[in-house]
Amino acid sequence: MNRRHFLLTAAALSTSARAQTKLSPKARVNLILNGKRPDRAPFTFWRHFGDSTLPGLKHAAATLEFQRKYHLDIVKVMSDYPYPKASAAQWYQLKVEPTPFPEQLVALDLIRDGLNGQKHFLETLFNPWKVAENLSSPDAVLQLMRDKPQSLLDALEAIAQSEANHARAALERGVSGVFLSIANAQQGHLSRDQYRKFSEPFDRIVLAAAKDAPLNTLHLHGDKVFLDHFWKGWPAPVINYDPFGTKTSLAAARKQFNGILMGGLDHNTLAAPASLAAIGTKWICAPGCSIPDESSHASLLKLSRSLQAPR
Repeated sequence: MNRRHFLLTAAALSTSARAQTKLSPKARVNLILNGKRPDRAPFTFWRHFGDSTLPGLKHAAATLEFQRKYHLDIVKVMSDYPYPKASAAQWYQLKVEPTPFPEQLVALDLIRDGLNGQKHFLETLFNPWKVAENLSSPDAVLQLMRDKPQSLLDALEAIAQSEANHARAALERGVSGVFLSIANAQQGHLSRDQYRKFSEPFDRIVLAAAKDAPLNTLHLHGDKVFLDHFWKGWPAPVINYDPFGTKTSLAAARKQFNGILMGGLDHNTLAAPASLAAIGTKWICAPGCSIPDESSHASLLKLSRSLQAPR
């Protein structure tokens, strides 16, 4: 598949999707951003494609096909390409990378063109702590924190600056924000003080690079997240978390957070929520994590159809 054929196919798919709705997905989300009630709640869901070794062209094609099949209002672009490993002796001896994920940028260009301005799309980034774990292991990062804390801080700084470079490049390609995944701000991973010292400054560096984007999203991953740490003071108008695992309903979250709540869909059972009008207009229906990779087309199509009904 060459680029010209790719774009022609994507344009045709985008036209077909637009014909099925009077209000475009982007217009629907824009109403939410402006505090107004659309015809129904915007929705999205996402999954891993297992394509981290494939060219960006393939990643873009899988993303566009997925959003077309299920008529998603927002496209959360997965980002599974690995961060460059250190050329030095130790994994943590890192330098700032001007372009840490080149194939992802190729994909973002193609996704932007394929969506043809009809949908907001978000770029996923895993926070620097998670990247460090991927470069080594969770145990190795904790060991470095105990034995050589400054070495860990230096490594996280390099990763954060590199991801900030990527975030700026992603915005240049038209994304509406970064979807920053934070999995270590919870019991069993780090204490609150440890998160504040060893992770929060670097998470903020990444977000600061996209500070003017309208849909920056904090994905607070896990069942024991320090949710109260994130309700205020972060440059992200959207918070995504799992109400089921955390036992914190969206209605309870609404009392603490004045921004846009993204959640309500059970990513384990794919159970669609009932109307959540009580939380106001600032709601995007979405799972608290990626849906299971083994989810069948039939089950996802059924879910999509149910979410397209007014709620």
